[in-house]
Amino acid sequence: QVQLMESGGGSVQAGGSLRLSCLASRNTDSSGYMAWFRQAPGKEREGIAVAYTNGGFTYYTQSVKGRFTMSQDNAKNTVYLQMNNLKSEDTAMYYCAAGRGLSVAIKTSIQGLLAADKYDDWGQGTQVTVSS
Repeated sequence: QVQLMESGGGSVQAGGSLRLSCLASRNTDSSGYMAWFRQAPGKEREGIAVAYTNGGFTYYTQSVKGRFTMSQDNAKNTVYLQMNNLKSEDTAMYYCAAGRGLSVAIKTSIQGLLAADKYDDWGQGTQVTVSS
């Protein structure tokens, strides 16, 4: 199990930028993959970005592709989400999540790793509000 803590949320105007951070309580190599999710009021939790912890491929959902960038600093046990050109529809609570290990990663498509049921460890979330 790993504890996760997100930070960096806030209120910005449309077109602005924010960088979210997710600090893990330990090295996340054994998690196999890490992801960012978001949940808007009245909507289901949505996976938006996932990356293998070995620094391999990163996948983004279409709604954020080209605007958001996920990165990792393994020396700091931290995952980031750089969000540019924010839109009002990006308003949500943002969560990071740690994967269930390589045994899950190798038998699941990277797109499939955006499903919430592929994660047991979650942060408490950080709110992002974008005003138009």
